[in-house]
Amino acid sequence: MILRKDQLESSLREEQQLIKDGRLKETNPLDETEPFQRLCYACRTGNLKGSQEAITQGANINAKDKYDYTPLTLASLCGHYEVVQLLLESGALCDRDTFQGERCLYNALTDQIRKLLSSYDYSKSADPLQPLASHITSLLSREEPHTSDIIVTSSNQSFSLHKFVLSARSPYFREKLNKAPSTTSYKLTAKIPPQAFGIAIRYLYFGETPNDVGGGPGTGFTEGEVLEGIDKLTKQLEIRSLWEGILENDDRRLARQHRTDEVEKGRDQLEAWFKENVVRHKIVIDAVKAVDIKWDRENAIFADVLLKADELLEDDAKGTFPNDTNELPSTNELKANGIPVGPTSQFDHLPPSTHSAQKSTLFPAHRAMLIRSEYFQIMFSSAFLEAQHTPHLQIINVDCCPEVLQIILAYLYTEKSDIPLDLAVEVLYAADLLLIEKLKAKAAVVISTLGNGPIHSPSSSSSSGTPLEEPIDIFQVLRAGWATRVPRLESFAAKYFADRLEIYIDDPAFADLIRESAARIQKRQETDSIELLDDIRHYLSERFRMRFEDAGLEELMDEEAATGAAGGGEEEEEGEGKGAAADADVATTDVDKDAGGDLLPEVTIRTLDGEIASDELAADAMNYQILLGKIDTLLERLRLDA
Repeated sequence: MILRKDQLESSLREEQQLIKDGRLKETNPLDETEPFQRLCYACRTGNLKGSQEAITQGANINAKDKYDYTPLTLASLCGHYEVVQLLLESGALCDRDTFQGERCLYNALTDQIRKLLSSYDYSKSADPLQPLASHITSLLSREEPHTSDIIVTSSNQSFSLHKFVLSARSPYFREKLNKAPSTTSYKLTAKIPPQAFGIAIRYLYFGETPNDVGGGPGTGFTEGEVLEGIDKLTKQLEIRSLWEGILENDDRRLARQHRTDEVEKGRDQLEAWFKENVVRHKIVIDAVKAVDIKWDRENAIFADVLLKADELLEDDAKGTFPNDTNELPSTNELKANGIPVGPTSQFDHLPPSTHSAQKSTLFPAHRAMLIRSEYFQIMFSSAFLEAQHTPHLQIINVDCCPEVLQIILAYLYTEKSDIPLDLAVEVLYAADLLLIEKLKAKAAVVISTLGNGPIHSPSSSSSSGTPLEEPIDIFQVLRAGWATRVPRLESFAAKYFADRLEIYIDDPAFADLIRESAARIQKRQETDSIELLDDIRHYLSERFRMRFEDAGLEELMDEEAATGAAGGGEEEEEGEGKGAAADADVATTDVDKDAGGDLLPEVTIRTLDGEIASDELAADAMNYQILLGKIDTLLERLRLDA
């Protein structure tokens, strides 16, 4: 339906008034904060690492600057494909039904970027918390594996629920369960219509507010009675925002705004509960004693499983978590709430380096959240020992360090993934082991953005130069990409090597990597190419082609060739004047030195093999051929044909 001009203007005025009244948030608010300005600058210049850092610091990727440009618009307009991809993966909106969305698509510099923007429709970009919300809502109807631990009844309707969800989302249930954590059933007043109770429960489990609340003929309650019941429940359970959502359901924009706010609020509540209960009650203990931990199944944080991560012995010198002193020499001593307690370790007052006993960290967890991982979903749905019901919580070992396991748990409980660069590769391996594809992708994004260190110009580097300290071990990154099947990391590593090939080409470790790449092809024939070298050659040509195009070197070389062919007959005439010209140059230099005294010395530009080049562009052209030659030499030395 196409609105008339007066209808459109009326709708816009109404929307602006809602924004002014604070009832509706502006999709692209004006932002003049320093982090947002840094993000905009990084998007304009194509600084992938700077963009990731600004996003990590909390810059609003959907805000706009004083010129009405969003970061996505700037990156699209300036043709930075990788930055556009990063913004979209981080939740940037590109809704073609909005001004900013259409502006992005229209102004995209390349068709490649325009196609990428079109592939991220509004529903995919607008709600990054939807996977978390969908999972929690699905717990209401999921039968396998069994994860519920309390049955709540109203009238003749019962729900199998989860204490930790109720405690995190409702102050009323939190208070009741804190007083009696072992409660397995709860009954609400029979005066509440079951339809109202069902709507309240779906709200607590991140469900959407229905347009039709139910009631009417055949249900036993009128619609008014259901609404009255919802009103009573929202007061009793202290979830008044549910009532507000029902009142705003008639306006599509307000309903969508309310839904987004409620999911974000629910995530924040879960995050606070996760930190206060799961993280706070983790246990650090000597690894040999970990198997003796006895954690009562009836406990105050409603945990139904323990996850264990062992600290690497070579990392002992780094210490353990700074505030973890709750080691457990006694395995049977329990608090009244079922959580193990005991005196601190006799070693805790000593520096970490004075004892080398391996440590283990145990995290209390909830199967209902762990099954977001397909690995745990299969484990708990099977006949494995870990799926059996036991008097004390089962301990499941996870093959990663404690810091990585905490990152994984934080993602499963909150959808947040604050991955530091120094742990990104370990998170990648652990996410691959646990079959958490989205977290694996997030770790790859961190590596390929924050791990992209400075690029040094070959014209200013020596062929035997020692590489400066890089933010990552690129050899480890590439092998991790191969092992976890992440093409993004394979492409990133190839580009990383191509941008610094003069540093790595003579490194024996690089030669070993080429051998590994060749060996990855099963039943390799002599005519088969080597994937890593193919990618490096591609990015190497891109690296130098961009420099040549920017400076117009191709046209310059054509002009020089033409000039050389036409000027052959003038060599004798030029030769006669060379001596005088040289004398004049020397005299001029001497005069300049005497008169000025502060002239900068002439810089000699050399290529990778030590030859003198006339300028940097000429050196780049020669270096490109030198590097290609070194690749061929390497292949000959390795007896590989590619």
